[in-house]
Amino acid sequence: MIALIVILVVVALVVIYLIAVYNGLVRARNAYENAFAQIDVQLTRRHDLIPNLVETAKGYLKHERETLEAVIKARNAAVSGLAGAKASPGDPAAMQQLSSSENALTQTLGRLFALSESYPDLKANQNMMQLSEELTSTENRVAFARQAFNDSVMSYNNRCEVFPSSLVANSFGFEPAEPLQLEDPAAREAPKVSFG
Repeated sequence: MIALIVILVVVALVVIYLIAVYNGLVRARNAYENAFAQIDVQLTRRHDLIPNLVETAKGYLKHERETLEAVIKARNAAVSGLAGAKASPGDPAAMQQLSSSENALTQTLGRLFALSESYPDLKANQNMMQLSEELTSTENRVAFARQAFNDSVMSYNNRCEVFPSSLVANSFGFEPAEPLQLEDPAAREAPKVSFG
């Protein structure tokens, strides 16, 4: 009789432990999905600013139509990449698509801003300056949201991979999540050195 009670207590403790591990995995998955929602908000804001930026630049860059079209094309690809990632945050293929489309958009925006340096009237345009400032602010928000997302993904992945949680994760189909890797334009630039 005592042996049966001990066995029942041990089984109950194991079941309670498994439930706690499962619930922890669910909470961690929900945390990274919520963190991705913040990336979605900031990237949507970024995507919404770009048509206004292009419209402002159009009047000044009449001979640079190719650059403006490349920005719009890259923006549309980024919007599509975001939609795919929003449908399945953490999915490796979706995160890779979002990452590559956002990196392409960042590169084309860099070309647009480099080109605008050649047009003093555009550079001094109040609307262009305001949009550039908003875009810079949004880029900073994206960086913070991405860091929070990647931290949540790391926490979730750690829960999925450590023993004995990995047994529960594998048994209930918890898949590892993919962090979002975006290029930081400032990090790519080589430092300028001058000896003269």
